[in-house]
Amino acid sequence: MQLHNKINREELKKRLMEETFRRKTISFYKYHYLENPQEFRDNIYRNWFALDCFGRIYVAREGINAQMSVPEHHFGEFLKTLANYEILKNIPIKYAIEDDGKSFYKLTIKVRPKLVADGLDDGSYDVTNVGKHLTGLEFHNLIGQGNTVVVDMRNYYESEIGHFEGAICPEADTFREELEIATDLLQDKKDKKILLYCTGGIRCEKASAYLKHQGFKDVNQLHGGVLEYARQIKAANLESKFIGKNFVFDERLGESVNGQIISHCHQCGKPCDTHTNCANNSCHLLFIQCEDCKTKYDGCCTPECAEEKAGKLSVAKEKRIIFGNSRKYRKSLALVRAETENHK
Repeated sequence: MQLHNKINREELKKRLMEETFRRKTISFYKYHYLENPQEFRDNIYRNWFALDCFGRIYVAREGINAQMSVPEHHFGEFLKTLANYEILKNIPIKYAIEDDGKSFYKLTIKVRPKLVADGLDDGSYDVTNVGKHLTGLEFHNLIGQGNTVVVDMRNYYESEIGHFEGAICPEADTFREELEIATDLLQDKKDKKILLYCTGGIRCEKASAYLKHQGFKDVNQLHGGVLEYARQIKAANLESKFIGKNFVFDERLGESVNGQIISHCHQCGKPCDTHTNCANNSCHLLFIQCEDCKTKYDGCCTPECAEEKAGKLSVAKEKRIIFGNSRKYRKSLALVRAETENHK
């Protein structure tokens, strides 16, 4: 059988929308040495393709990181496949906070040099000397205490739409930048209890080990990340200290944790936390767009992109983008509004 998808995106999305059964969106990761990552990759592709699973899975010599969509009627069989591999036995599974079953439309499994691109030489520090794992409830109870510092180990576009109360949210575009910025910001806080968090926990595994290598003594991490925190808080009927939406790396691009909207449309400034990629295929800028602006600009980031998408431009014009989620375009909302007014 073929071990990768050959059907175009439009057809796959059409098939997904026509499905009559429900799916579960899950995620899991594990650091575990793999002798032959490619062979492991091919084996799990065969197993999960046969069960009509979708998702984005990364395999490396150091382990696996997976976000998946599994048909409910095949979920039991899927769990059985995990028992066939040492790395997947008893692996903790995290379930989506909000799930419409449309998170992925194909199965993609890639072999990579690392699970998390940190740009570091793992031989320069002990990656197994990680921080203390905290349950969601333990993390919840420590937030706000005088000797604690909460640090968001996600990228800026993630923390912009949701984060823990009082958290330090470095304006980083990559995990490598995040490590550098966070370490600098915490230099005068080595006597504090450091509380790290990310989406599902995998980035904190390396971040906590790196901070301990840098001399931080009391490093702690939210085990299972925001996903597990939300589940535990809901089960305990507690008010969430995570405000806003949790960014996710699938078709949904986010799931609300406490119902609050803390960010704004990058085009008009209205309260909004819906990320999108510019609908112009030659652009695909990631930004926040409200429904009104989506209609006005046909899902695009600028009038130029909307014209190109509509086929009114044969050659892409140079665009004056004054917003967006990468550092190249990032500016405050006040500055965006001022520049918009100046160009009217």
